[in-house]
Amino acid sequence: MKVLIASDHAGYELKEQLKERFGSEFEFEDYGTHSTESVDYPDFAHKLAAQVATTPNQYGVLICGTGNGMAMTANKHAGIRAGLCWSKEIAALIRQHNNANILVMPARFIPTETAFEIFSTFFSTEFEGGRHQRRIDKINL
Repeated sequence: MKVLIASDHAGYELKEQLKERFGSEFEFEDYGTHSTESVDYPDFAHKLAAQVATTPNQYGVLICGTGNGMAMTANKHAGIRAGLCWSKEIAALIRQHNNANILVMPARFIPTETAFEIFSTFFSTEFEGGRHQRRIDKINL
């Protein structure tokens, strides 16, 4: 499975750790940044979200300091359901109930092992459909 991934400077190290840890299971397409030099997170979130929004069955991962900036930016795109996760339980729920297509993580607030658990859970959890689809259909105006 191909996963699009991007971060700002605060999320760069965690992005690289995820790619290293899961590189044998997933094909990563890295949308940057490529260092810890200060950058503007919207540049990376918009680029990744635009690609996820226009590609069927495509998933992405965004990482910044709090995760909030990336989530807010990505969710401006029609068809994007980016969910901010700080636990594996939330990762499961955003897939089961919200059919999230972008996982967002707060690099400054979760340990690396927790990020690995969140990533694994997100990509191993299926959307439940049913009543949840009706609710998702009401998200876009």
